[in-house]
Amino acid sequence: MDKYDSLKLENQLCFPLYAAAKEITRKYKPFLDKLDLTYTQYICMMVMWEHKSMNVKKLGEYIYLDSGTLTPLLKKLEDKGFIERKRNDSDERNLEITITDKGMELRDKALSVPESMGSCIQLSNEEAMLLYKVLYKILNNLNNNN
Repeated sequence: MDKYDSLKLENQLCFPLYAAAKEITRKYKPFLDKLDLTYTQYICMMVMWEHKSMNVKKLGEYIYLDSGTLTPLLKKLEDKGFIERKRNDSDERNLEITITDKGMELRDKALSVPESMGSCIQLSNEEAMLLYKVLYKILNNLNNNN
């Protein structure tokens, strides 16, 4: 065994994760273009469809993004009329996000996206669930080590 084996790309767990994530995001693009959303805007909207209203910090926790990254993304979603941003009356530092009627209407248009992506990825239900569990285990382990 060569002492440099651990530095070979083929031996890196992180590389196929990175490459798969990049390629999956690229496959989303034509479906999301029809909704006028980027992938990051789409995952933000998924949280908003479910919760209707929340603060920026909580949204960032859901989608693993900091407020510096979220601020321009949320501004664009607000410019499109999908959400509204408003300072909390009791705490000016707290920015509340609320989905609009137009944002809720977008949910019906997005219904086809998961199925379309499923046909691109072609995993059985069992494989998809196993991958889901393993990826969330990795995320949880990484977050617990911080």
